[in-house]
Amino acid sequence: MSQQHKLYVFVLLACSAGYIWLYYHISKHFSNNTIGEVCLIKSFTGFPCPSCGSTRSVVALLGGNFYEALLVNPIGYVLLSGLVIAPVWILKDLLTADSSFYNFFRSTELFLQKPQHYVPLALLVLANWVWNIAKGL
Repeated sequence: MSQQHKLYVFVLLACSAGYIWLYYHISKHFSNNTIGEVCLIKSFTGFPCPSCGSTRSVVALLGGNFYEALLVNPIGYVLLSGLVIAPVWILKDLLTADSSFYNFFRSTELFLQKPQHYVPLALLVLANWVWNIAKGL
């Protein structure tokens, strides 16, 4: 199996797991009117991780609550975008025998290997983490 196909399988499996996770939380939310805590880092340390609240953020986005989603965790916007765009893009590549998703992934990977690119992104994640802690998420 080529590296491209391995990436496509991995991303599609990750997206499928994400859809199942969202379905579980949305159905749990509607039946119990709450979404429980599942972060292992928060469970062990008492402090939220940088991605704490991402599921609630995506659920808020799906409900049209864009401001709430931003306040809960802006990473939810990135996650939902990936869950929507990646499978469609991969399907397009598979149907047209193209490699555009794989090429984009590789160029992004090379881009993020440079400190002038990964340091600001790491600082954004760190800032989000501090914000999660400050707001008591």
